[in-house]
Formats: sequence, C-alpha cells, structure tokens
Amino acid sequence: MSASQIPPRTMSASACAPETTEGTHLFKIDGYSLCRGLGVGKSIQSTVFRVGGHDWCVYFYPDGVREDSKDYVSVFLELKTPDAEARALYHVRVVDQAWPPPPFTWPVPSQYEPLVFNSADDYNCCSGYTHFMRRTELRPYVLDDTLILECNIAIIELKDAQETDVKINFEAQAPPSELVHNLSSLLEATEGSDVSFKVKEEIFPAHKIILAMRSPVFRVKFYGPMRDESSRSITVEDMQPAVFRGLLHFIYTDSLPPLDYLDDDEYEEMVRHLLMAADRYAMERMKYMCEIKLCGVLHTGTVATTLALADQHHCSKLKDACIGFINSSNRMVGVMASKGYESLKRTCPSVIADILEKAAKTRRI
Repeated sequence: MSASQIPPRTMSASACAPETTEGTHLFKIDGYSLCRGLGVGKSIQSTVFRVGGHDWCVYFYPDGVREDSKDYVSVFLELKTPDAEARALYHVRVVDQAWPPPPFTWPVPSQYEPLVFNSADDYNCCSGYTHFMRRTELRPYVLDDTLILECNIAIIELKDAQETDVKINFEAQAPPSELVHNLSSLLEATEGSDVSFKVKEEIFPAHKIILAMRSPVFRVKFYGPMRDESSRSITVEDMQPAVFRGLLHFIYTDSLPPLDYLDDDEYEEMVRHLLMAADRYAMERMKYMCEIKLCGVLHTGTVATTLALADQHHCSKLKDACIGFINSSNRMVGVMASKGYESLKRTCPSVIADILEKAAKTRRI
C-alpha cells in the first residue's frame, strides 16, 4: 500500500475522575476513667453526624469488641442512613491534646482501599479496628480525664468520563527515606562503634558522633576542650541498664522505647527514670515526651512522687498537671496519705505553698 493509500489516523481521549467529599468528626469522651470496665462488647457512641449526604456514627469499645481484644480498645464506623450504600475511605486516630498532630492528610491511594458500606446489610453496615490500640498505650493521650477521637471520612462518587487532553507523566518517584531505619540499625551494632558504656554489669556499644549530635552533654564530653580521646569505655553510675537502653533507643530512633509489656506501676516508674536520664543528658525533646506520658497516668497514690520529680527537674508542664490533679475532685486527703507526700514536704517545701495558693485561687474563682 502506498503512502497515499494509508487511511488517516484519528486520536481522542477521555478521563474519569472520582469525586470525593471529605469530613471530620471529633468524638470527645469526658470522664474516660469511668468508662473503663464497661465490659467486652459494650460501646460508647458518638452523635450521628453527616458527611457526603450520609449519616454516620462512631462506636468506641473501651474494653474491646471481642474477648480476644479485651486488652485493647476497639473503634468502629457505621453507616446510619437507612437502606443506603456508600463507597468511602475512613481513618480514625487519637488526638494528642498536649502536642496537637498536624492536619490529617489521606495516604497514597494505592495503599488505602475504599470500602463499600451498606446499611441494609448487617455485615457491611460498619467497619473498624478490633485491635485499635492497647489500653496502656492510650495513657499519654488522656488529658484531664478526657480522650478525643478524630474520625476522617471521604465519600467517593464515580462520575461519567469527559473528553479531555491526556498528558502522560513519566516523572520518577523517589523511594521513601531510610534515614531513621539506618540509624536504628546501628543501635545494636558493634561494627563501627568507638565507645562503650558499662551500666551495672551490661555493656552498650555506641557511636560518639551520633551521641554528640543528639546530646549537648555527650558533645562536650567527646568533642569539647576537656575531652579524653583515649577513653573508649565509660562507666555510668546511678542508672539501671534498662533505663540507659531506653536512652540509647531514643538517641538512635527519636522515639521512646516500647513499654507496653510493663504493668501500670512499672510503666510509671520507668517513665520517671527515663525523664531523669533525659534531663541528665540535656535531651529536651525526650524529657518533654516523658512529661506528657506522666501527665496521662497521674493517680492519688503516686502524684506526690511525680510532683517532686517535676519540681527537681524543672518540668513546668508536669508540675502544673500534678497540682491541678491534686486540687481537683477533693483528692488532697488521699494524696496526704500516700508515701510520697512526706518526701515531697521534706525535699520540696515550696511546692506545698504552690498547691495551697492555686487551691485558694480556684475557690475564689
């Protein structure tokens, strides 16, 4: 076939873009401590709220929705509009009231599969998280005995395709950062370590440059004018190995070590020791994160001990939280009967004056 006989070629294009309607509902649970012990399978419901032309409700199970989740809290979202169907993305998170999270953004679509809710079908009318979060992990998020859940919903509607110009983009995507993973892999590594710490009978290898980067105290010790370049082994006094291990974990990962294996008393005690270690090595972010965790586990038996710690280590947020806790709900009598109160009077007498002063101001108000 000659060139003159080749039939003309035409090209057209169309595009279909789903339309989304997004909404957020904040579910505030006051008196959270009174909700614990409600029982497995028993829930607290939010009010019905509307997103994308449909009614929704959040169900919170403080003792888990099933027997195998009794150590967790469970959260579910239900479509309440009668005989309706909705295709949606949803995400539930706990609001950090002391350190507000950034505005919610949806993850990469390929990593998040939409669900079809059908209120006429008992099986498909709701969806959620059976093992949403361990109950012990919720402590840092409870402020003034209040817990706040944030539920984000995006309703997806498919639209008819429209004629358009289609441009193909071959721009390459960079892989996610591996920096934190690479640093954390050095935590237990002996390769490349140039210093070791002896804590009781345990030895911890480490890297001077990383320690100095994270702690002003280590920076002066390893690179300051009085440094001892020949020293490769350091003995750490007045600290337990588990606490020093937690300190190193934060240095290499920028996160506190997992503590959910501890019971309530052990958890609180460990966080206190981690706070002292953070203060000792001038690691302000770690210290602040420990403050937040301790604010979430205040109770009458140990609040005096925590208050003394806050005063000695200049933790203003934790100190205010302790004083506010003591002066609320007539807790003073119980606090005075605790073991830590006598020590508080002896070591931090000015704090007692602060408690009385704030109590008097509260009564005047």
